[in-house]
Amino acid sequence: MIPTLPVSSVMVLAPLELRQADELFRLTDENREHLRSWLPWLDTIRRVEDTRAFIRASQTQAAQDNGCQMAVLLEGRIVGIIGHHGIDWRNRSTSLGYWLGASYQRRGLVTTGCRRLIRHAFEEVGLNRIEIRCADGNLRSRAIPERLGFRQEGMLRQAEWLYDHFVDHVVYGLLAGEWDRRA
Repeated sequence: MIPTLPVSSVMVLAPLELRQADELFRLTDENREHLRSWLPWLDTIRRVEDTRAFIRASQTQAAQDNGCQMAVLLEGRIVGIIGHHGIDWRNRSTSLGYWLGASYQRRGLVTTGCRRLIRHAFEEVGLNRIEIRCADGNLRSRAIPERLGFRQEGMLRQAEWLYDHFVDHVVYGLLAGEWDRRA
């Protein structure tokens, strides 16, 4: 299981717990329109029980050593999620995803949270590669890997169905050796 990861004096990344289901559902529901622009899973989260199922799945993911979904806690309140989509152990690689409530954006929270989870993945877990895929038009999301020193590796055309249309994904990659040079 992944431990709670301190990020700053007011922010931590913490494994999701069932007791947080109401709070996480509220954050999701209050930000539904904001998140819907770029995240395809909102229609699957319609009630608190859906959030509980997501938390249970993330706990299973962590127990199977297949990555994690971490609550972004700012002064003890959930403001978003940063996590792995899974780990490919044979190739020692993973991909990252993230989202924040609208009122918490533009504070550097995702950048600093991702930096902490990347450090954990490379230095403590021993992974070699981390990938971030962002919808081509999602400039705020694309700014995260660019700030963190990821290299743009390509474009996946029509990679994701987003409710009523396909979106292209820009693929960014970072290798452990590149991270070491930046440290």
